[in-house]
Amino acid sequence: MNEPPDGGPSTRLWFGRVFRALRGERSEPGDRRALVRLLRDAERRNVLGPDALAMIEGALSVGDMQVRDIMVPRAQMVVIDGDRPPEEFVGAVVESGHSRFPVIGDNRDEVEGILFAKDLLSHFARNGDNRFNLADAMRRAVFIPESKRLDVLLREFRAGRNHMAIVVDEYGGVAGLVTIEDVLEQIVGEIDDEHDTGDEHLISAHSNGEFTVKARAPVEDFNEYFNSAFDDEESDTIGGIVVRAFARLPSRHEQVTLDGFRFTVVRADKRRVHLLRVRPLGDEGGAD
Repeated sequence: MNEPPDGGPSTRLWFGRVFRALRGERSEPGDRRALVRLLRDAERRNVLGPDALAMIEGALSVGDMQVRDIMVPRAQMVVIDGDRPPEEFVGAVVESGHSRFPVIGDNRDEVEGILFAKDLLSHFARNGDNRFNLADAMRRAVFIPESKRLDVLLREFRAGRNHMAIVVDEYGGVAGLVTIEDVLEQIVGEIDDEHDTGDEHLISAHSNGEFTVKARAPVEDFNEYFNSAFDDEESDTIGGIVVRAFARLPSRHEQVTLDGFRFTVVRADKRRVHLLRVRPLGDEGGAD
């Protein structure tokens, strides 16, 4: 049976159901899942395009995700040593392509502020080798806990007109950093620019013994990092290995244990898995 054209009774009824769900007029626990089902039904009816659906599902998912799921781990942060003269780190600033850099003291737990690349480069463009005062140039650092929800963080980024936050663990130590781009990528997908190499931060280690792994990480890289032996003839990516284990496209929060690793789906849409949480199990391992 053909669907009625846009604006017909069936379409208006569908939009009414979506608006009621968004306004929270229903209170049963399955409301969000019901809303996702409505949106996927809209995509089947050609009311929504697949890219729009993926973005809406991404926007809904940030309410369940925490900063620890997407942050750049401490060991992978590109930082500036506050005790070094600018001529020693300006090259690294240019090469990295980043726009903001944590300024540290004696170690990475002592983040003293944030340096904007534009402030440093503007100084060198105007003043040449004249002394650059790092203490005067750097901005205040914002600190947030690992457990902060992404939707809350995005609101804070917008309200404070801030683009970077330093993530601290339960003991007050620096666990990593997160940017507004990291949050937006959970909604719109990967945002690559001319500085991205395609393999940056595919695997990120966390202090609790878990790892965040992008599903597009090559199996070869995963094996090298974890000293594992997954077969890259079955699939080129670790996400493909996980999907094959489920024999279907898994949803968020679903888990599977393979060859001594527990994989938890952190982000997925109806077309692919995007992000995984991985915990090596050692001798506990097996296969679900």
